[in-house]
Amino acid sequence: MKFVVIGGDAAGMSAASRARRLYPDLEITVLEQGFDVSYSACSMPYNIADPDTPMDDLVVRTAQEFIDKHHIDLRTGHRATAIDPSTKQVTARTLHGESVVFAYDKLLIATGAVPTLPDLPGKDRLMPLKQLEHGRRIKEMIQKHPVKKAVILGMGYIALEMCEALAGLGIQVTMVKPGPRLLPWLPEKLAQIVQEELIRKHVMLHMGTDILRIESRGPGSTIICDGLALDADLVIGATGVAPCSDLAKDAGLDLGVSDAIRVDPYLRSSNPDIFAAGDCGDAIHVVTGKPVWIPLALRANRAGWAVADNLFADSNALQGVAGTAVFKVFDLTVVRSGLTLSEAKKAGFDPVENQITSLSRARWQPGAAKIHINMVGDRQSGRLLGAQATGTDGVAHRINAVAVALHANMSVADFIQTDLAYAPPFSPTWDPMLTAAIQLQKKL
Repeated sequence: MKFVVIGGDAAGMSAASRARRLYPDLEITVLEQGFDVSYSACSMPYNIADPDTPMDDLVVRTAQEFIDKHHIDLRTGHRATAIDPSTKQVTARTLHGESVVFAYDKLLIATGAVPTLPDLPGKDRLMPLKQLEHGRRIKEMIQKHPVKKAVILGMGYIALEMCEALAGLGIQVTMVKPGPRLLPWLPEKLAQIVQEELIRKHVMLHMGTDILRIESRGPGSTIICDGLALDADLVIGATGVAPCSDLAKDAGLDLGVSDAIRVDPYLRSSNPDIFAAGDCGDAIHVVTGKPVWIPLALRANRAGWAVADNLFADSNALQGVAGTAVFKVFDLTVVRSGLTLSEAKKAGFDPVENQITSLSRARWQPGAAKIHINMVGDRQSGRLLGAQATGTDGVAHRINAVAVALHANMSVADFIQTDLAYAPPFSPTWDPMLTAAIQLQKKL
C-alpha cells in the first residue's frame, strides 16, 4: 500500500515515523516544500535570543536520517500543487520547476498553518517567524547587521516571545497592533499585569494603532501608522496564522471553522482515504463539543500518531482539545485552558467568573510570589469551563490540573475535591487553583 504525506513537520513526520514502526512493508512518501523537517518551531524565539546556539540545533531529526534509518522516501524541495481524489494522485513541483506525480492509497495532508501578514504597501519588508528558515534569516540579520531598533506587528504569543528575545539582545522593541487591548481573551486585570511587565522592561506599546504602510529607509524601514512613524532596523510580522488548506479546498474536501480541514475523531476528512492532521485541520473542543481551530504542537504530534494508527482501521479516536497554552513574557508566565467568559457565553453557557490572588508557595518560603487566577464555571450545571492565570512563580504546570478536569467533564465542586500535591516549597496548603475553585463555587 502507498501512503503519501504532504508536509514534513510535526504531524507529517510523526505519522510517517509511526506508520513505519507499525507497518514495516508500507511504501511511505513524504513531500516537503522546504528542506527542514522535524524541528522545534516553538523554540525559535529562545534560540534567536542566544547568539551562541545555532538555529540548526532545533532540528530533531534531519531529512537524511528519515531516509537512511526509517526508509521513508522523503522528498524535500517538493511543493504539492494539486490532489486528484478521483485518480488518487498528488502532483508536486520541484524547485527546478519539474512536475512530478505520486499515486497514493492513503493520503495525509499535514500542511500546517501560514502567517497572515497584513496586506499593505511594503509588506515584503516584514519578516515572519513560522518556519526554521524564517528563524535563520532573522538570526543572521541580527548577527550581521547593527540592529538597534525593532518593530513587531502584533501582540500575540509569538510576538511577545520575540519581544523578550530581542530585548534580551539589547534591541529597543516597539509593538504595534490595531486592536485596542493587549491579549483581549485575558481578563482585563490579568492583561494589565502583562502590560505593566512589558512597560517595566522598556517595551513601547501602541495599541489601537492602524498600520498604513512600510517604507524603505536605507537598510532599515519606517512603519507609517495613523499619526505615528516608527523607524526600525528589523520589522517582525507576528499578526497570526491561518490553516494552510487551499490544497484540500481545491480537491473538494470539506472545510470547517476558520477554513480548517474538517476531520472526524479518526482524523479522516470528508474523503475516507484522505486524512488531515496538525495546524491545517480542525478539532473538537472538549468543553463545547463543537469544532474549533486551535493550532497547538501537542495536538499536531498526537494527531500524526493517530493517523498512522487509523490507516487500516478506526483504532485511535482523539478526544479533542481544551486549548491549553502557556507562554512567557519576561518574568511573567501566562496560561490558559478551556473557555474564557466571553467564549462560554458564545457557546451557550450561563457562565460565571471569579478572580483571586494567591501565593505560589507557603508564605514564609523563599520565592513565594503572587499568582492571579481567573476561573470560569457554568451557573446551571456547576461545570468547570476554564481558567486563565499569570504570575512569576509556579504558574506553568498548575494549568494542567484544569486541563485534566476539563477533559474529565468535572464540576467546580468536583475539582475542589481533587487531591493536589502540597509541600511548603511548592504550594500553600490549599493550592491556588483549589482556592480559585472554592471562591468560584460560592458565586455559582
